[in-house]
Amino acid sequence: MTELTITVDDPREPAITSLLKRHLALMLEQSDPEDVHALDVQALTDPAITFYAVRSQGTVVGVGALKTLSPEHLELKSMHTAAEARGRGVARALLTHLLDEARARGARRISLETGTQPGFAAARALYASAGFTACGPFDTYVPSRASTFMTLEL
Repeated sequence: MTELTITVDDPREPAITSLLKRHLALMLEQSDPEDVHALDVQALTDPAITFYAVRSQGTVVGVGALKTLSPEHLELKSMHTAAEARGRGVARALLTHLLDEARARGARRISLETGTQPGFAAARALYASAGFTACGPFDTYVPSRASTFMTLEL
């Protein structure tokens, strides 16, 4: 596999914006609009969010973000791997990086929301393999049959 670089980045950068649009379109294909919690480009510029891009040979192949809910609790947001880069370890590398970043910030817990639909099975499996376990809704989320909530004690 080609070496991956993961850096803090600007979601408004054109190559990133393109991937984020594909991500949002995929989420809308798999979920009803009211159940899509993926953030758009503008929302990802919120000061509470640190946005990351994964590149392979200079090409953006993945994105993800950490949202500060409190000094000790972060949320994993908008993780997405480009379709053409799936199966190459991009998501695992990004998740490992984001968990390391959360620990470095002193967070004690990181939580996420993902879908319950079959299209989200790989994401749920990835998170479970990293130690995430099911939890109830957190922050401003409400219970939904379309949402799986997971958390990891750091």
